[in-house]
Amino acid sequence: MTVDQILVFVILAGMLAMFAWDRVRYDLVALGTLLIAVAVGIVDSKSAFRGFSDDIVIIVGSALVVSAAVARSGVAEAFMRRLAPHMKSTELQVGILATLVAVLSAFMKNIGALAIFMPIAVQVSRRNNQSPSRLLMPLSFAALLGGLMTLIGTSPNIIVSSVRQEILGAPFRMFDFAPVGLVLTLLGIVFLSVGWRLLPSTRSPQTSAETIFSVEDYQAEVRLPADSPFAGKTVRELEDLGEGEVTVAAIIREKYRRYEPSGHWTLFPDDILVLQCDALALARIIAGAKLDLMHDKELVQDEGGGGDLAVVEAVVGPDSPIVGRSAEELRLRDRYRVNLLALSRSGAQITARLRRVRFQPGDLVVFRVHADEISDRLSALGCLPLAERNLQQLGRAPNRALAPAMLAVAMALAASGTVSVAVAFFGAAVAMLVLKTLTLREAYETVEWPILILLGALIPVSEALRTTGASELVAAWFAAATHLLPPIGSLGLIMLAAMAMTPFLNNAATVLIFAPIAASVATRLQLNPDPFLMAVAIGAACDFLTPIGHQCNTLVMGPGGYRFGDYWRLGLPLSFLVLFVGTPLIVVFWPLR
Repeated sequence: MTVDQILVFVILAGMLAMFAWDRVRYDLVALGTLLIAVAVGIVDSKSAFRGFSDDIVIIVGSALVVSAAVARSGVAEAFMRRLAPHMKSTELQVGILATLVAVLSAFMKNIGALAIFMPIAVQVSRRNNQSPSRLLMPLSFAALLGGLMTLIGTSPNIIVSSVRQEILGAPFRMFDFAPVGLVLTLLGIVFLSVGWRLLPSTRSPQTSAETIFSVEDYQAEVRLPADSPFAGKTVRELEDLGEGEVTVAAIIREKYRRYEPSGHWTLFPDDILVLQCDALALARIIAGAKLDLMHDKELVQDEGGGGDLAVVEAVVGPDSPIVGRSAEELRLRDRYRVNLLALSRSGAQITARLRRVRFQPGDLVVFRVHADEISDRLSALGCLPLAERNLQQLGRAPNRALAPAMLAVAMALAASGTVSVAVAFFGAAVAMLVLKTLTLREAYETVEWPILILLGALIPVSEALRTTGASELVAAWFAAATHLLPPIGSLGLIMLAAMAMTPFLNNAATVLIFAPIAASVATRLQLNPDPFLMAVAIGAACDFLTPIGHQCNTLVMGPGGYRFGDYWRLGLPLSFLVLFVGTPLIVVFWPLR
């Protein structure tokens, strides 16, 4: 063993220990690892930062922006409205929701796909008087499985593709992962549709699901334009679009006459509707019914600020200068550069027009304001911001076809080989920003910068495994330990090793460490490296045993009321399914010789 190899193993061991300790952020650990590797000479200083310009970083960052735009298009929610009435049994609920999450996860960030369907799953559970714990963990696992189907579905696939290009001269293509990933996803969904019984069915959420996905009902005023699909329809039909979360409290006609309508009342163009609902439900119904928010005129930009417009929820403080005065008296738009979109007052029915309501301490308000000025404007108004929620599209009807269409074009260009995957998705991300399906501010907030930093820092360290011969040395030890096993046994052990490590490491870090070793094992055994790289990608992406290994599992822990030990109850048999079915499947589609 050479000095450089010893240094590589010591540095990697220290990095793994820091990851497992989990007291220091993983991106900072990765940066420190790179710095030490450069200092001891196993990474050349001239190529130390090459990882930050690697296609992996571009693809992951662009895919995050594209997936955020697709998520905000509302196409998934619109599709679900047609299916929701048919999901009566838990098996159907899990099967349909898991299928939709998996399909979406193949084309966008899996945690984004899960986040879209979590509120829907909670609503379905509430309507059927059952605990959301039956649905949320299966949805998380389905999101992880769906990512196996395409190159962009999950970070491990992108990284493995890059490793293949360096070893064999060509990367994996967009749908090279589909044959194995599709079969595993289908079998996984079938298992989850019956396996949900292994989960606790009476566990209460650690935080109320209604609290997570809903705040007190706001009152907002909207105008029904002539081109709305609900012009000429009834109040009940509009409320049905809100799925029980929206109430038409009043209709204002003839400029000032206020009526309290029954469900059979017909809606006419230019009616002003007073809606009572949560802010997220308000955003959905405005987009679905093509309604216009009253009082939401364009804010003037001057030298004091500008930029993108943002929507913020806030609470009126006890010493606020707006207490006792109305938006009309305060001239909010002219003096404070703020639009009042909605207001909520606990325990009180608001009967006055929104612009004439006198603010009281504790009122919840929804403002539109220039993003650069949120802190200054809220401070001037004496309001405190609430926890941020995705309300930026409130009053801005999304173009549901545009983002999915651009995603389809990007995938077609990448799959056909017309342009590289990096160029295709970078182009799609730029196009979405130019066409304003996503603002620049939203795009920057969407990108997971710590993941990009980790990738850029660890790529040179991963390459040092090969350049120092450390991966060959580990491969020799591995080959010696498995010399009595058939080749498919070695392949299965590689997948098992990656699957065992990913709960304790970031899955990207797992692939960066294991992919060079897996390729070296294949070379030493005189086998095709492709199935071994596939095994690493699948093993690293399938973390079903803990709530900490992947963000999807962490995201459902609180709303589902899960404990740490609940994950292996459903995740362990699913892991065995992936291992014992996935290994021979890889051999079928990617022969060992």
